[in-house]
Amino acid sequence: MSVRTTGPSRSDLVADTALALLAERGMRGLTHRAVDEAAGLPQGSTSNLARTRQALLELAVRRLADREARVLALHEMPDPRAGTGSLADALALATHRALTRNRELTLARYELALEATRRPELRAYFDATGARFRDQLAALVTGMGSTDPARHTLSLIAWADGLMFSCMAGSFGAEVPSLEEVRAGLRELLDGMLGA
Repeated sequence: MSVRTTGPSRSDLVADTALALLAERGMRGLTHRAVDEAAGLPQGSTSNLARTRQALLELAVRRLADREARVLALHEMPDPRAGTGSLADALALATHRALTRNRELTLARYELALEATRRPELRAYFDATGARFRDQLAALVTGMGSTDPARHTLSLIAWADGLMFSCMAGSFGAEVPSLEEVRAGLRELLDGMLGA
């Protein structure tokens, strides 16, 4: 295997490998040596890029944010004037992608989220990565006439996060709802909040 050795490519390789290890082995399975081995890099390569465990976790969180932005497809979010149906469609697609094609990435996010509860220094990185989506969603519900955008944004995110967790790690772990089922749930929630 030829190893890419220039800046961002090496960084992305290490971060992507760290995310894959988190999903596969959990936090205990994430070590500098394990990343080197799984990525096919010479021993010590990950340590040269991210000296400490904290640095490796921050690298993983930054990469997670970049990759989740593509999964969430922020550029596909509708204009608020398109109505709640369009928002439900866009959010359902993003949620379903996280449950299916990007399951590994979502599992890695859960591992990092739990670790951030124990590491205040990681919490800031983790929270900042979620702000991009949260702020855009708040602007959308505001544009749709929400009377309480902060509460409605929290409700939407909590609903989607709860669904994903339940279907990946919770009591519905063997079941993945269809895209239409996710869309129906979001439409009910949005209609109730925004009175559409």
